[in-house]
Formats: sequence, C-alpha cells, structure tokens
Amino acid sequence: MARKSSNKTWWIVGGVLVVLIAALFGAKQAGWIGQPKSTEVEYASVKRTDIVERVSASGRVQPEVEVKLSPDVSGEIISLNVAEGDSVVKGQLLLKIRPDNYESLMARAQASVNSSKASYEQSKALVAQSESRLLQAKLSFERNQKLYKDKVISPADFEQASSTYNVARQELESSKANVSAAMFNIKSAEANMKDAAENLRKTNIYAPVSGIISLLNVEAGERVVGTSQMAGTEMMRIANLSNMEVRVNVNENDIVRVALGDTTEIDVDAYSSTGRKFKGVVKEIANTAAGLASSGSSISADAVTEFEVKIKILNSSFEDLMANRSKKSYPFKPGMTASVDIITDTKSKVLTVPIAAVTTRSNSKPEVKEGEESAKTKANAKKEEIKEVVFVEVAGKAEMKEVKTGISDFENIEILSGLKEGDKIISGPYIVVSKNLNVGDLVEKKKEEDKKDDKKSN
Repeated sequence: MARKSSNKTWWIVGGVLVVLIAALFGAKQAGWIGQPKSTEVEYASVKRTDIVERVSASGRVQPEVEVKLSPDVSGEIISLNVAEGDSVVKGQLLLKIRPDNYESLMARAQASVNSSKASYEQSKALVAQSESRLLQAKLSFERNQKLYKDKVISPADFEQASSTYNVARQELESSKANVSAAMFNIKSAEANMKDAAENLRKTNIYAPVSGIISLLNVEAGERVVGTSQMAGTEMMRIANLSNMEVRVNVNENDIVRVALGDTTEIDVDAYSSTGRKFKGVVKEIANTAAGLASSGSSISADAVTEFEVKIKILNSSFEDLMANRSKKSYPFKPGMTASVDIITDTKSKVLTVPIAAVTTRSNSKPEVKEGEESAKTKANAKKEEIKEVVFVEVAGKAEMKEVKTGISDFENIEILSGLKEGDKIISGPYIVVSKNLNVGDLVEKKKEEDKKDDKKSN
C-alpha cells in the first residue's frame, strides 16, 4: 500500500516539473523572462538611382476631331452615298433628303416676291397719277384764289377749290407711303424666299471636314428630324482617325502635378498582348472638375473629384502601324480602352530608399492641466506636426531619423535630407515599419524562409 502511494507521488512531481519547464520556455520565448524578443525586419541601403515620377490614369481613345452631323431640315433620306468606314473629303455630297416640300415652298416664295414687285410698280404708278392730280388741283386753287380776291366767285366755290387741292396733297403722301410699304413687302418676300432656298439647299448634306465615316446611324428611306425643331437626328460622325488622343480622368490629388507638355506612356488594351506602348503628350487639362461643368451641379461628400486630361498620341510612335494598314483600317478606333502613365518629373542619380521604408510619426501633444488650457495652448496643439521618418539599426536596436522626401516612383522615394548614401535602414515588412516599430525596439534580420512564406501568402 505504501509503495503505491510513493509511485503516485512521483508521478505528480514529474507532471508539475514538466508544466514548469514548458511555462518557463514559453515565457522566455514571449520575452517575459530573459532577453526581450526581437522584431524580425528587412534591411536596405540608401543608394543613388534614377527616379521617374508618374501619374497613372485610364480612359478611352478618341479622335482629336470628330464632327457629329445632324440635318437642319426634316424629311426622308432618298439617297445615301457613303458607308461606315469610307473616306470623305470636305464638300463631298453625303446624302440627300426628299426636297419636294421645300421646292414647293421655294416656288411659293418666288411667286410672293414677284407679286410684291408688281405691287411696288403699281404703287409707283399711283404716285405719278397723284402728282398729276395735285398739279391740276394746285393750278385750279391758285386761279380761284385770284378770282375770289377780285370777288368774281363766291366763297363756296373758293372753298371747294381749296378742299380739292388739300385732298390731292394727301393722296400724294398716301401714294408715296404705299410705295414704301410695297418696298418693305418686297424685302420681306425676298427674305422668305432666301429662307426657302436655304432650306432647299439643306436637303443636300455635304461633308464639313475631311475624314472617315466613323459612325453611320441612318439608312436610305429613313426619316430624320431637323435641328431647327428639336435636338435632331444624329445621322453620322466624321473623324480623322490618323490623329488620335486619349481622354483620362485624373484625381484631384494628382492633377496639381500634371502640366501641359508632359510626356506620357500609353498602353492600349488592344495592343497589350504584344507589349507595345505608345508615346503621347499632354495637350489639354480641364479647369473644372468632371461633373461640375454647370454652376448648379453638386456632388456628394464621398464622391471622387477628377479632372479630364487630353493626351495626344504622337504619330511617330505608330508610323509602322500606319504603313502596314489597309485602305479602311487604322491602328486605333474610337472607344478603345487605354492606360496612361504621365511622366511629371525625372531625376538622375539621387539618394533614394524603398518607398515602404518611409513612414510618419506625430510629435507628442503638450500636457495641459485641467482649467489651464489657453488660446496659445490650443494653437500649439493645432501646430502638431506629422513628420516623415525612417528607422535605422543601431547596435541591434531601431532608431528613428527624421527625413525630408522628394519625388517618388512605384518603388523608391527621393531623400532630400536626413540620410546619407550607404546608410542601413529598415525597409519592411510594411506593417511593422508603418505601425508596430518603435524607438529602442530590438530588431534582427528576417529569415529567408519567412520572406518566402510572406510572398506565398501575398
């Protein structure tokens, strides 16, 4: 019985020892006892390299010049002389709208002009007649006036002669007014005839510019609506497909770095499989944000503010494609999707570090006793600066250095001050540098196996 009790005691003691050993090992690993646990980090060196700062955006390829054609008059298309993809020259007849109604209006307007001219001639003849009657009435009045003074005729006869003379004068003035009215009627009729002639002329649609029929929306026999009545029917578009541009929207945070004349690299999706990139240049930057062109427009607080940028595709970058094209084929078609890298700045052989190595830290806020907060204290609190910093290793510990940065690309960022060439800095992992690492933390180089695991997880 005593032997069994002794064995049981040994088992209990052994179990307790195992638990204690495991607890001590775990505490040591966690840094609770012994040396604190080091943070595994990645290192890089400050070096000189070239930096090309870019602003990336995406958009669509469009012709530099694209004219939308709508008719000025309504009617049925009786003749369509072009097809989509055809080349046209300025002044070429594209289509014809049935002119019957407009010819009738023209004939009616011509008849109205002729009638007005006839009325004008008639009014002129009446003026001549009125002048003759006035002359006769004047002579009669002067003769009767002399006889009346000699008391040869009665007052009644003299008054009759005077009245006839006054009426003749009024008739002449009226006839002259009718001549003026007839002249105005002629001008009005001629204006109506001019409108009728213009409408008749507009039944023939001519190409306003030279180019390619990039879009054709109508067929012979269709009826179209003229723009004089409403929005009108868009019949076709004429574009110069040899001069193309990319229209992209650039975020408001990036638009301040974009300038007219900046060079660009253009990746058109249709040519992505070949690895072909085209050159371009910024030719136009919108002054008003997209969607805010009208003064009454408004956007929500979470909406992204973007500005349209037009980038001309340089013809020299696709000359070989133009040389190999067929008669109706062009390298780019309106609406193709494209990605653009706008090169906003370039510097050679400048001090750089990996962009992930630069992070931000804020200065500690000043301590303010309760009830002692003043305007000056508030102002100091507002002036709390966010500074850019880089962590370096000093004797196995992380130390923080404040830096000033310049331009950056997708991998590196320029260091203007705070570091020198060859300095060993902590470049990763990103979450460690940006959030977790503090001054004085123990650091050690991350094992290659851990790096591989991180890449696999990403």
